[in-house]
Amino acid sequence: MRGPGWQLCKQLITRRVHSSSFALKEVELTSVRYPDLKRGPFGRLTDSDVTHFRRLLGAERVITEDLDGYNTDWLRSVRGASQLVLRPRSTEEVSAVLRHCHERRLAVCPQGGNTGLVGGSVPVFDEVVLSTSLMNKIIDLDTNSGALVCEAGCVLETADTYLAERGFMMPLDLGAKGSCQIGGNVSTNAGGLRLVRYGGLHGTVLGLEAVLANGDVLDCMSTMKKDNTGYDLKHLLIGSEGTLGVVTKVAISCPRRPACVNLVMLAVRSFEDVLSTYQFAQSQLGEILSSIEFMDGASQECVVNNLNMSHPLPGHPFYMVVETSGSRDTHDEEKLSLFMEEAMQRELVTDGVLATDVGQIKSLWQFRERIAEALLGDGYCFKYDISLPLNAFYEVVLEMRRKLGDSVVTCCGYGHIGDGNIHLNMTTRDFDAAVLSKIEPSLYEWTAQHGGSISAEHGLGLKKRNFIGYSKSPSAVALMQQLKAMLDPHGILNPHKVLPDN
Repeated sequence: MRGPGWQLCKQLITRRVHSSSFALKEVELTSVRYPDLKRGPFGRLTDSDVTHFRRLLGAERVITEDLDGYNTDWLRSVRGASQLVLRPRSTEEVSAVLRHCHERRLAVCPQGGNTGLVGGSVPVFDEVVLSTSLMNKIIDLDTNSGALVCEAGCVLETADTYLAERGFMMPLDLGAKGSCQIGGNVSTNAGGLRLVRYGGLHGTVLGLEAVLANGDVLDCMSTMKKDNTGYDLKHLLIGSEGTLGVVTKVAISCPRRPACVNLVMLAVRSFEDVLSTYQFAQSQLGEILSSIEFMDGASQECVVNNLNMSHPLPGHPFYMVVETSGSRDTHDEEKLSLFMEEAMQRELVTDGVLATDVGQIKSLWQFRERIAEALLGDGYCFKYDISLPLNAFYEVVLEMRRKLGDSVVTCCGYGHIGDGNIHLNMTTRDFDAAVLSKIEPSLYEWTAQHGGSISAEHGLGLKKRNFIGYSKSPSAVALMQQLKAMLDPHGILNPHKVLPDN
């Protein structure tokens, strides 16, 4: 379906192409958001390039028609003009593709499940899309250590289902788990719902394989949890958003699957009580606490109104979701029930719903996981992912409400209270440049002043690349640019992403 945001997508790119040739004759970025962005000094795709790729991959894996899904991001806010999608099945094929692109200076946009939220996973101009979706094999699981080895295109939920059948689980859980791919998760350093328990990908990725811009294969594969031999190069690729290399294989440490999972949704009257409840949960639930999420009333109203869902605890200003995972069902359920009762007795919580079976748990999680989807029902969504000290965590929402007033439909906040990551969202019926000018860069200035980061887990992509200075020093950015120039001297890998325009 084409929602209200689709019109913006059509406005982002104007292109004119001669039907007899694959050469892109003109691409003009017309979005008011990026008025000065210019196509880099890259080669132009020709018929001979396409013929070469067809010989390399086979005609069925070289796509030149119906590319809207590859060119448009999930939020319908960024649209590219790629004329070619390549779907390799192996590291060797990725290497051959990139070697040719390097020689021809053809820009490349690596793409996994295309669930990114900062414009990092779609072309900006006419980049060749390199899709990893066919590289989806699970290679091995060491049932002694829990080390899973899989290809980059393996879907997160598919891997978790495979692991569940063997008593393990992925340490990463995202709302987009049914579509996102592990290579993309690693490339964007995805955070997710259970980071508070299992940590981030910099801690759980044991090894990886990637192809560099010139086609060289970087083999950093290892399933060892301890390897102190020289520079740990895999960390350069984790979170680099496809600008330094294309991840093709991953080894990740997977914990044992808990025997029992319980979940409670809580209604809270103030954000101060949210913080007190969070501290109380840490002290009372300790080792079985696996996730603790926060949602404000505005986000829940959006879910109810736009997705036609019936809320179990309607009409409260704040909500929390607390999940426990452990090995003793009765013990864990009693511990969570006692926590909820005591929180109510202390008047930290005004109401709550406890879920103990899989169906109930999945139902309650929907009110957290489907917020992003619900916000799109308003029209256009200005989406920001930031980290802040907890004493300033919700103040940013109030600041934006004061600044934007009735120029927006919804202004809400939700996210991972356990790791200081708030998702701030403002919606309008259509894209509104005046609203954008009120948000940026003042939001980033406010975040920096309060000691936060302008991107907690979504990355920088296209949308935030020029604001990196609010979170990183000039010397750090300069070193990043030097690394980029060394590993990708022609700048062909995911151009116009992560690093600021020169």
